[in-house]
Amino acid sequence: MASTEKVEIKKLSIFEKYLTGWVALCIVAGILLGRAFPHLSVWLDRMSIAQVSIPIAICLFFMMYPIMVKIDFSQVIQTGKTPKPVLLTLIINWAIKPFTMFLFAYLFLGILFRSFIPGTEIIRGQEVPLYRSYIAGTILLGIAPCTAMVLMWSYLARGNQALTLIMVAINSLTMLFLYAPLGGFLLGVARMPIPWQTIVLSVLIYVGLPLFAGYFSRKKIIKKKGMAWFEKKFVHQLTTVSIVALLATLVVLFALKGDVILRQPQVIGLIAIPLFIQVCVIFAVGYILAKVLGLVYENAAPAAMIGASNHFEVAIATSTMLFGLASGASLATVVGVLIEVPVMLMLVRVCFRTRNWFKRAPELAPVGMREI
Repeated sequence: MASTEKVEIKKLSIFEKYLTGWVALCIVAGILLGRAFPHLSVWLDRMSIAQVSIPIAICLFFMMYPIMVKIDFSQVIQTGKTPKPVLLTLIINWAIKPFTMFLFAYLFLGILFRSFIPGTEIIRGQEVPLYRSYIAGTILLGIAPCTAMVLMWSYLARGNQALTLIMVAINSLTMLFLYAPLGGFLLGVARMPIPWQTIVLSVLIYVGLPLFAGYFSRKKIIKKKGMAWFEKKFVHQLTTVSIVALLATLVVLFALKGDVILRQPQVIGLIAIPLFIQVCVIFAVGYILAKVLGLVYENAAPAAMIGASNHFEVAIATSTMLFGLASGASLATVVGVLIEVPVMLMLVRVCFRTRNWFKRAPELAPVGMREI
């Protein structure tokens, strides 16, 4: 398919290729920055409007915009030809994944690990146990299907990139309507103080705004410069901007949570366990259902990975707006970033080793790729 060739990611930048290493460096840099400037959180709070940190808002917009501008919404009408993978991702992302994430988070952080997570924090004038804050952060990850790096995972697994973009577009639109209700419901069950207006606003700002900005700027740029320039020049440069914005956000987050990490480093590992199990379980469910539905491998791989991967940009943004930069919830969403790359690369390898389980669509497989 010509459309598949057009959306291929030709080469990973140094930031994408070594993202795990960059994240590790940002953790260290953030902790050191927090130790050197202990009043950083106070300064950041002053640079905010209606509970939205201006520096974080700018960084998060530049994370989201490069992904949204890649989406060709005219392709959505073609989903009628391949409805099964799209319906599969919608069911997994919105009917299964949020509730399994709540289950694993509460089981591990609220029951099994509860005695290892002492302490409380103040959120909107209420004293809340830290373990509940961590549960809230994992929930925000669980209700946010990936609309960013799943494009990379699909490419590395030799998936159908055109279909991946369609699924990204549909899940982005669905998130506008379902993210806030699901978040409010599950966070309410977890007994967290939750202002509905804030969570709706966070979705509109960090999903809706870059979505519409990407749609209109894409049309204008392609009309003026052409598709070739758009794909080879504009999008490639923006991808680096997106990763840099993410890393800058991580530096700020870890600067604010440096003391907690140094005092309780085991917290990172405790939060990572339910997140790791969630990713593996959701991938397995999606992959097995794809096999049952008779999908070809090129459609099955991205359909399973889009549910397994999390939209950590939106989760970080929402936790920041709801609970603050220095909250346990924000720390939990950052742990999602830590495990995203290595775990998803592991699942890409699983896809390669099991691709003979599925029928193949040779015309969809990019040529000249190598296994990672």
